[in-house]
Amino acid sequence: MKKTLARGLMNLLPMVLSIWLFWSLFISLDELGKLLLELVGVTPIFIGAGFGLVASLVFVAGLLFSVSPVAWVYGWIERQLMKFPLFKSVYGSIRDIASLMNRDGQPKTQKTVLVKQANGGYVVGFIMSDSAPQPLVDALPEGDWVPVLFQLSYQMAGVTSLVKRDDLIFVDWSFEDAMRFNLTAGINTIAR
Repeated sequence: MKKTLARGLMNLLPMVLSIWLFWSLFISLDELGKLLLELVGVTPIFIGAGFGLVASLVFVAGLLFSVSPVAWVYGWIERQLMKFPLFKSVYGSIRDIASLMNRDGQPKTQKTVLVKQANGGYVVGFIMSDSAPQPLVDALPEGDWVPVLFQLSYQMAGVTSLVKRDDLIFVDWSFEDAMRFNLTAGINTIAR
């Protein structure tokens, strides 16, 4: 009975939590959209009208950012706000994480690699860009250095190390599957 209960829990829990998370997001965005509709004096006609409004506004924003004058004005505002150190740190981090999801047609540079440790073991990492920033390259010994992220299990945090490209073992494994492996501390061993 204990095994059956555990099996049921392990199968249902991820599905239920995922549905709950997306449902909560839908409800939150719907409430935000309803608030916006009520601010302009419009009564929502159906459930989900607020969510539809928010989704439409995001789509229109995407269209506007593809127009040069709007992108230029936004870029100017962004540069002015980036002059404030605290805003620069918070906004820059959020923008960089968001850019991982959408590269606007650019090829993904996150390649899965193995890095040998001193004890003979290997750590799964991800090349995050093709080169290290110039100030770091200037401070390091001669070599082709790249930033490699070592993701910590069960959290969004990780450690970025500069590793010589010659010391990397490239693995034919998608970023998403390898990240899932790292985030679950190796519990998810299904290679797709």
